[in-house]
Amino acid sequence: MMTEISLNILDVAQNSVSAGASLIEISVIADTESDMMSVTVKDDGCGMAEEQLSKVTDPFFTTRTTRNIGLGVPFFKMSAESTGGRFKIESEKGRGTCVTAEFILSSIDRMPLGDITGTVHTLIVFNADIDFIYCYSVDGRSFRLDTREFREILGGGIPFSEPEVSAYIRDYLTENKETADEGIIL
Repeated sequence: MMTEISLNILDVAQNSVSAGASLIEISVIADTESDMMSVTVKDDGCGMAEEQLSKVTDPFFTTRTTRNIGLGVPFFKMSAESTGGRFKIESEKGRGTCVTAEFILSSIDRMPLGDITGTVHTLIVFNADIDFIYCYSVDGRSFRLDTREFREILGGGIPFSEPEVSAYIRDYLTENKETADEGIIL
């Protein structure tokens, strides 16, 4: 099992990259009053047929040819459900996939969110041809990052992997997360 939720997010987002997505949306929404945290990864990739969708939470099913098992999605499902939360995956061939995991915040079985800033930063910087929308919210305090807006500001000619741009993206994520968290550790 993965040690933090952000690693599950990274794994599911990598599935989106492999599915040929041009836009990946990631949201983390925590509400301490309702004791819930919802994590969604949505893409516009190739999607899955009904048969594939029905098997995707089976750890002994994978579309990869390099190995016979795929543990990322089953672990994500198990980590949400072990807290008393829910897991849902929707997909349509040719239209994309949406994975949602809901966690009970106070559950002793809930993994920490972990380094979500590092995860999102890594996805953005190392996937130059993919746009990302990242929404992060804690008790209604939220921020949003849309790489399409960054591309417009940069004029399209400067890659996100450029050291100054990469550092700016990391700082933007870090500062806005700290503001939204207001000391709450997820």
